[in-house]
Amino acid sequence: MADGIIRIGTRGSKLALAQTGTVAQRLTDAGQRVEIVPVSTPGDRSSAPIAEIGVGVFTSALREALLQGDVDVAVHSYKDLPTAAEEGLALAAVPPREDPRDALIARDGLRLGELPPGSTVGTGSPRRMAQLRALGLGLNVVPVRGNIDTRIGKVTSGELDAVVLARAGLARVGRVGEITESLDPLQMLPAPAQGALAVETRVDDVDTEHLLHSIVDDAVTRVAVTAERAMLAALEAGCSAPVGALAEVVEDLDSEGAVVERLSLRGVAATEGEGDSVRILRASAVADIREAEQLGSSLAAELLDLGAGALSH
Repeated sequence: MADGIIRIGTRGSKLALAQTGTVAQRLTDAGQRVEIVPVSTPGDRSSAPIAEIGVGVFTSALREALLQGDVDVAVHSYKDLPTAAEEGLALAAVPPREDPRDALIARDGLRLGELPPGSTVGTGSPRRMAQLRALGLGLNVVPVRGNIDTRIGKVTSGELDAVVLARAGLARVGRVGEITESLDPLQMLPAPAQGALAVETRVDDVDTEHLLHSIVDDAVTRVAVTAERAMLAALEAGCSAPVGALAEVVEDLDSEGAVVERLSLRGVAATEGEGDSVRILRASAVADIREAEQLGSSLAAELLDLGAGALSH
């Protein structure tokens, strides 16, 4: 921290800057002085599919800048982070999560079930592709890269009939009004940690870590995302693998009838079926909120027992 100013590293995209702005605003509101520092990443400079350019492609340059002391804090889309911890860095805060659902933007205001068979739907996510195909709606699901403007532009230009994006990203850049349907998690389970941010600091910068934790961290989001990410890690799948997970803190009754908070986790994994078909494996479980990691690991084990060992990459 130079001259009492917290330097916050971020990708330079419109979405990343909007996300980082929410963290910066919380710090500013608490009386801190901040500076936002855009960092170019290999993922921003490539148009290749994420599966080809690799896990961590949007986060490695940010983490490097943090470790070198060029910035004091790094803000990531949590779902972009590799599941393995980075030596020398601490997860200082997980801010309150945006709506984690996926969202459809389709021509003529259509909902997913209203798209005629053969309609072309674009997404950059193998997870979304697998779940869309498994719905059996006869859609032509195609890969698409680019920022939010580029993807929505392919619908308005008529190149695609629809695109599926993270609702959280659309909310952060003020484009929720263009959503034609927010997809029910029963149809489309989001990526682990979708809608959540990860705020990292150096482990030796204890003051900044404690400051961020006290001002920015949301305990409910952190525990939910911990379970989702533990499931992903136990499946040994990268963040672009066809795995979906959603954890929620729910009210339950204990053995004596008292209301307690518990953690509910649902997970899906896609495997190749016969021919071009996709087989979706589903599992769910509930546990004490203090057992988030164990819940994620045990749900992954259940999915592996069901056949998720044949994950498609």
